[in-house]
Amino acid sequence: MPIPTIAPYPMPTPAQLRPGPAAWRADPRRAVLLIHDMQRYFVSFFPAGSSPTSHLLANIGTLRGVAAALGVPVVFTVQPGRMSRADRGLLHDVWGEGMSDATEARGIVDEIAPAPGDLVVTKYRYSAFHRTGLAADLAAMGRDQLVVCGVFAHIGCLLTACDAYSHDIQPFLVADAVADFTAEDHLMALDYAARRCAVTATTQDVVTALRAAR
Repeated sequence: MPIPTIAPYPMPTPAQLRPGPAAWRADPRRAVLLIHDMQRYFVSFFPAGSSPTSHLLANIGTLRGVAAALGVPVVFTVQPGRMSRADRGLLHDVWGEGMSDATEARGIVDEIAPAPGDLVVTKYRYSAFHRTGLAADLAAMGRDQLVVCGVFAHIGCLLTACDAYSHDIQPFLVADAVADFTAEDHLMALDYAARRCAVTATTQDVVTALRAAR
């Protein structure tokens, strides 16, 4: 199944977010900002210059700026291009061959490119924890919260949030700093996360909590 070309849709509003049972609040002394799979290959499927793309980039940029100001570490995930059949495994059966190994495809979009000191984690499956050292990296930093943004909300972002929860790392899925194939997929991911494994909040909510905890 190929990734579809994504039609414009509006980002979720606060009124569309389900309140969940978890009452965690993002704390700059505990949090890491995870920017998930914002490679040109994936972002190219979104409509340029309109929602959700414009809001996605702007809100991730806001979170990065606040993270830098408050000393919150930033981690990027990337997928390698042209994986071998063995490395790709069952992903091949669902998605086909996937991304090429061209630098243009694999690179993170210029608007939010990694800065010196940011950690870049190469991942091979939906979750950023699977076959990576991410859990150990967070433990070494003394961090037990993960603020997740990027693409795609109902695939890697949601599975990473679920896996963080399984590692007793408090996940925050930023509702208007993730994007998806459709508005319905996007809202489904947020609804599941809120009910089962994460706090879902807007960019402004997360920024307010981080600044207040400082």
